[in-house]
Amino acid sequence: MHLTDLTITQAHQGLINKKFSAIELARAYLDKIKKSDKDIFAYLTITEKLALKQAKEIDDLISKGKRLPLLAGIPVAIKDNIMTEDIKCTAGSKILDNYIAPYDATVIKRLRGQGCIILGKTNLDEFAMGSSCENSAFGPTKNPCDLTRVPGGSSGGSAAAVASDECVFALGSDTGGSIRLPASFCGVVGLKPTYGAVSRYGLIAFASSLDQIGPLAKSVEDCKIVFDAIKGKDEMDSTSVKLNTDLGRSGLLKETRPPKNLRIGVPKEYFIKGMDSEVEKVIKNAIKKYEEMGAKIKEISLPHTEYALAVYYIISTAEASANLARYDGIKYGKSKANNKQQAKNNLLDTYLQTRGEGFGKEVRRRIMLGTYTLSAGYYDAYYLRAQKVRTLIKQDFDNAFKQVDPVRKKSSNGVDVILSSVSPFPAFKIGEKTKDPLTMYLSDIFNVSVNLAGLPALSLPCGKIGKLPIGLQIIGKPFEEDKILEVGRAFEENV
Repeated sequence: MHLTDLTITQAHQGLINKKFSAIELARAYLDKIKKSDKDIFAYLTITEKLALKQAKEIDDLISKGKRLPLLAGIPVAIKDNIMTEDIKCTAGSKILDNYIAPYDATVIKRLRGQGCIILGKTNLDEFAMGSSCENSAFGPTKNPCDLTRVPGGSSGGSAAAVASDECVFALGSDTGGSIRLPASFCGVVGLKPTYGAVSRYGLIAFASSLDQIGPLAKSVEDCKIVFDAIKGKDEMDSTSVKLNTDLGRSGLLKETRPPKNLRIGVPKEYFIKGMDSEVEKVIKNAIKKYEEMGAKIKEISLPHTEYALAVYYIISTAEASANLARYDGIKYGKSKANNKQQAKNNLLDTYLQTRGEGFGKEVRRRIMLGTYTLSAGYYDAYYLRAQKVRTLIKQDFDNAFKQVDPVRKKSSNGVDVILSSVSPFPAFKIGEKTKDPLTMYLSDIFNVSVNLAGLPALSLPCGKIGKLPIGLQIIGKPFEEDKILEVGRAFEENV
């Protein structure tokens, strides 16, 4: 087995048993990036000097006999909308082309504290707005499984880096499926945590009530290890929640069978007309495997699913409109003003020229949509109504998990987890959907409800159509990441 094939636990064992050094491990990944990334373009920035410096520090600790955390010496790639001090952070946009992050995001601080080796920053759809990783200002990332196809977005660079063995694991962000869709398309494991489980401090905001940072990895166990390292309360993020943050051997998953008497819900609304028949076949076969392992399968209904995509694009674009107002050519980032005096004399022109040239087509489209829905006369008709329907979507999940009888208003046995496809189709060709944004938006039709409800969800490879991977989505109750990881591990180990 080559060094770049190792999981976190395998690499950890190799380091502490001195089968190889942290520098050798880091160099193996850096060499792999140099060899293969010219075709894939997963990385926007490669931090070779930093990686080797961090690796030497780990080797010094090993030579002194120090006990290492599981993540010490493990090479990681970071999505380029997560602040990493003294490293360029572009969010895939020309408007931040030369922006150097002045501080570490909380998740980066926690990974540094564990001794991770930072290999670089990965490509993404501009400001995380997209489902294909084609909206980056610096060019599209390609799917390692088929270079003619997209890796999914917006965390396409992170998923492609893991799938092509250009890192052991990566961090991404998920606003409406942006971890799960690339994980599905590239055949890796991706975890979207519960809203508030992981600090968003240092994440460049797209939609603040939907964004969540999470891991992409080679196995379910690796996702568990990384999640345990980055989760928990952060004083810099008031929406974060206090959780158990202990990391050690307890971070490893032991279950290889589904939890006893596991009740799985399958939403009838997630098997829709227009869904690829081969994808449907793979997903139904995966559900059948759980039944064979002893789980109880139950059809459920999430009746407001049909409104989820519309609600998501109203709320997310409104929040994006507000969040991206800070990129005005004055405070930081790209500016069309030659000097402060010119900006003062022609403030409106500076705004218009900077934003017009700095933002890409998709970002401009979403800012315009969001500004429209927040404008006087339309706020009540669109944004406020969307928030009300968002509540109904969340209630659908609550009812499924609690299984409240709508007539008798009494609780009966609800489901423990919900299974669905991540996407209605496999990875599509590069350029296939760029001319029709509405078709592109349908890529996340099974994902956006999870973000609107703030739930955790896992994307797990469950089969292939030809050489194209298909992802199974496992949705859980709030803060029950361990449950969905156990359920995912059972499939990974037994099928």
